[in-house]
Amino acid sequence: MSDVEATQPTTETNQETTIDDIDDEESNEIRLMKQRVEEMEREANKLRELQAAAAEQAANSSDAHGTAMDTDEDKANADSRSVYVGNVDYSATPEEIQGHFQACGTINRVTILCDKFTGHPKGYAYVEFAEPEHIDAAVALDNSLFRGRLIKVTAKRTNVPGFNRGRGRGRPGYRGGYNRGYAGYSPYRGARGRGRGRGF
Repeated sequence: MSDVEATQPTTETNQETTIDDIDDEESNEIRLMKQRVEEMEREANKLRELQAAAAEQAANSSDAHGTAMDTDEDKANADSRSVYVGNVDYSATPEEIQGHFQACGTINRVTILCDKFTGHPKGYAYVEFAEPEHIDAAVALDNSLFRGRLIKVTAKRTNVPGFNRGRGRGRPGYRGGYNRGYAGYSPYRGARGRGRGRGF
């Protein structure tokens, strides 16, 4: 009996130590979770700061580009100093085109138009001069020989927004399409005839 009584307190102390160990483990896990949450909050704050800084940079750069971009008046002025060059050889370089027009006056830039999908040249270019007075000398090179081709040189037209909106719709009152008559009077169908071209 004395042996049994002696062993009982030791099992109780063992149980107490295991409960304490579990409590310690739980408290450690809670501490670790709190630390992780704090770290995540810090990272989230850093991300917010970085996003705010990036947004400010984007706004500043867009303002800078907005002031640097050409206005419509600047574009019109550039067009008034430019010529259109057609029938350009596909393998021609801007330097070669510049050399061809160099005698006309100081050239600001040469632009060879390319297809946006294939990247291949379209066969025409624009030459912008420093002064509008050089345009006449450049137009005088119309039908001149460049890389074995007779090139077409004309003054560049300024594109007016919406000016060509009705393009391709035909004459007023004409319905378009093959073998369709004009809307209105037809001697074959009477005054109200809108002939569709069947047999006429």
